[in-house]
Amino acid sequence: MERRTFLRATVVGGASAAFGGSLWHGAAYAAPAQPGTGPYGAPGSPDANGIRLPSGFTSRVVARSGQTVSGTSYSWHSAPDGGACYADGSGWIYVSNSEINPSGGASAVRFSSSGAITGAYRILSGTRQNCAGGKTPWNTWLSCEEVDRGFVYETDPWGVNAAVQRPALGRFKHEAAAADPVRKVIYLTEDETNGRFYRFVPTTWGDLSSGTLQVLVAGTATSGSYTWTTIPDPDGSPTTTRTQVSGSKSFNGGEGCHYADDKVWFTTKGDNRVWQLNLTVGTYELAYDDSLVTSGTAPLTGVDNVTGSSSGDLYIAEDGGNMEICLITPDDVVAPFLRIDGQSSSEITGPAFSPDGTRLYFSSQRGTTGSSSGGITYEVTGPFRQ
Repeated sequence: MERRTFLRATVVGGASAAFGGSLWHGAAYAAPAQPGTGPYGAPGSPDANGIRLPSGFTSRVVARSGQTVSGTSYSWHSAPDGGACYADGSGWIYVSNSEINPSGGASAVRFSSSGAITGAYRILSGTRQNCAGGKTPWNTWLSCEEVDRGFVYETDPWGVNAAVQRPALGRFKHEAAAADPVRKVIYLTEDETNGRFYRFVPTTWGDLSSGTLQVLVAGTATSGSYTWTTIPDPDGSPTTTRTQVSGSKSFNGGEGCHYADDKVWFTTKGDNRVWQLNLTVGTYELAYDDSLVTSGTAPLTGVDNVTGSSSGDLYIAEDGGNMEICLITPDDVVAPFLRIDGQSSSEITGPAFSPDGTRLYFSSQRGTTGSSSGGITYEVTGPFRQ
């Protein structure tokens, strides 16, 4: 998403496409998370890359916009955004969107079992402002256009098969996607001040060429029960998808989305909230709200992309705030995990774990320059709890 020009100035009452991590150890998130000490302690002094990390963690630069990826002949894209990891034999692949309009698309970096870079290449071209997206259980990448009546493109992380436009998933200002293999649906966020939360029910699971687009219907409160209602016209013209169903719940700037263990979490940037849907019982509630922090300063502001680990921790990237990735633990503690120094005109995007959970990938979309051509993609390695 474009860097927001307005951040909430006060805090009342005092100051995660990707997928994976099914062992959530009964994560409940029964109340909005409150500040506390994270499982890794506080971030330390900035390292050589300007990243403040907890003890035991290290960082490296994987790629820089406009520069050749080390060991390859491929020039990394500008404005790196949403991302995901895929197992590739004994190694893995990290996919990253490009939030450029026009000519957005997505690229990929391939790693060996030791973490060495073995390749980089384009997997999607000719699209517009590809922001976030999501990983499917059949190992494709859903790249989402954050433009009016934007499309979702299903892409091949290996770059072998051509990308396919998926209009059945609706035409609106797409942000993120998250697959639910239990209910066999795809959840979708919308980056509008009065955006909606959707789910797509494919006619055949694993085939996104046809199906039904539905919208969440609920009351105006921050918790309660919900239902799903079919969108009459997913094409969104002349009537936008978000205004077609009476009673559909409005969300202020939908961003990241993450599914695990019969729950789905998504963020809304306009009110700095993390929402949770309990899909088993059909209820929704707040997992985090910076205005509900009861003591001290809210550690997480500018909520954006989100992913999760197998331990049950949510990792939420900031667009704004202190340029941090914060985590929310299953026992409702929110704390900074890392911070990037000297890049206040950027935003953190695309957090995703390697298949074994020992490496976290993410980008600073505009790096030290504050320009889309200055993006930097990082890897952090360390003792992530499993």
